[in-house]
Amino acid sequence: MRMDDSHTRAETLDLRLQQLARRGVTIVDPRQTFVDDDVDIARVESGVVLHPGTRLHGARTYLSAGVEVGHEGPAVLRDVVLGPRARVASGFVHGAVLLRDASLGANAHVRPGTLLEEEASTAHAVGLKHTILMSFVTLGSLINFCDALMTGGTSRSDHSEVGSGYIHFNYTPWGARGDKATPSLVGDVPRGVLLRERRIFLGGSGGMIGPRRVGFGAVAGAGQVLRRDVPADHLSVQTSRTVLRALSTELLGPCAPRREQNIRYIANLEALRAFYRELRLPRLPGEDEFAGEREVLEAAIETLSLAIRERVKRLAAFLEERGERPPAFRPRPRLPCPLEITRARARDYVDHVRWIQGRTDLEANMLRGWLIAIVEDRVQAEAG
Repeated sequence: MRMDDSHTRAETLDLRLQQLARRGVTIVDPRQTFVDDDVDIARVESGVVLHPGTRLHGARTYLSAGVEVGHEGPAVLRDVVLGPRARVASGFVHGAVLLRDASLGANAHVRPGTLLEEEASTAHAVGLKHTILMSFVTLGSLINFCDALMTGGTSRSDHSEVGSGYIHFNYTPWGARGDKATPSLVGDVPRGVLLRERRIFLGGSGGMIGPRRVGFGAVAGAGQVLRRDVPADHLSVQTSRTVLRALSTELLGPCAPRREQNIRYIANLEALRAFYRELRLPRLPGEDEFAGEREVLEAAIETLSLAIRERVKRLAAFLEERGERPPAFRPRPRLPCPLEITRARARDYVDHVRWIQGRTDLEANMLRGWLIAIVEDRVQAEAG
């Protein structure tokens, strides 16, 4: 790069930082803050705080009011969408969506397909990819939790949690190149979205070999690797035994169990997407002050669609290598939300978490039944 090009680029960056400051963005040290040319300044709201070492990239990037980035170290954000008061302490975040008050601890490494709902959080050094953490779910430190959906609990003080030092093993060595048809469902969408189920605890210094299912109220003791599903309201302490035998990765196991696990996981993603499309998005007021929240929810829907496509692709590769025909996953008839959802006026709008917690038992049962019907409709449609 020539000196005059470098000078021009620096002037352009200074101008963009000044534009952000005029919009009400706090830039703690402009000398250590970078905003790429492809970032739309209008998509960074007043009240955002950018600490030294922050780098913003990508036309999709959207930072809502109250967002704080880089308060514990350098942070690189690319095509991320952050809801009100979401926080990224430090690390690299690409293509993720964080809803209101969700947070990523220091040294996060987060890749596309990741969605953190309201007040979901991680501590330091956590890796996520195609991970869905529903409201209030908490991950400790030093965790790799890719290709999993987790829910459970009722509030910030009663939530599902993964202990520190945990790994969701999302790759198996079987076949010519191994496979990643390994998503795990910890809780489920039809019950979890209602925020009235028992919390789940996965003890630290352990792991889970996907695909697995863990029911609400389950507790997995620390220091173990889950190789079997854990039913609801069960304590699991799975011991390992020494195995030493000849091995061939060309020996492929049965397809049916893995097929069923993947289809059910995809069906849960579809149910969650319907919940956003049919209930969460229509509830938002139409006033301009809610345009940012609409942007965040639409990004969440896009993320769920991306996650569905990824799971369909991984399952197809797994089955085709074993000579099986993949499910078609054709569009299913729309099942409408059983509650009458009307767009609220701004002065009457109730935040989603408070609104869902305030549903009557009858309304909650109706919503649960609707989402279960979406899941079972897909499972039955793809039954092999």
